Amino acid sequence: MAQTIADIMSSGNLATVERTDSVAEAARRMAAADVGDVLVLDNGAFTGILTDRDIAVRLVAHEKSPATPVSEIASDTGVVTATPQTSIDQAIDLIRSRAVRRLPVLDRGRAVGVVSLGDLAMEREPHSAVADISAAPGNT
Repeated sequence: MAQTIADIMSSGNLATVERTDSVAEAARRMAAADVGDVLVLDNGAFTGILTDRDIAVRLVAHEKSPATPVSEIASDTGVVTATPQTSIDQAIDLIRSRAVRRLPVLDRGRAVGVVSLGDLAMEREPHSAVADISAAPGNT
């Protein structure tokens, strides 16, 4: 059984975008990596996260242009993060207490991965509904 976030985090399809890039570019990167989020960087340093839900609620619902800079709609204050050494139990507690679905994983301030609610469910409760949904092809 995995002990730390490093054991289960997604890092191969890590999608990132600079905060000055357009939301359209962020969406293209999500699509290319087949993920529902991009980590937002400022000259390579992590500053926040942008999810597909953010695009729907903060851009489309407000009829903003896809050319809008990522910085205008990304979550960039109070974003809860983990490190590769964060225990699975600590990550579960963070997700539960902060009511988030994804934890960016940082190593010395640099984005190295993401762990999702689904990743944690598949690790700890592999027969749960969340784990089943998360394991289905095309779900991120």
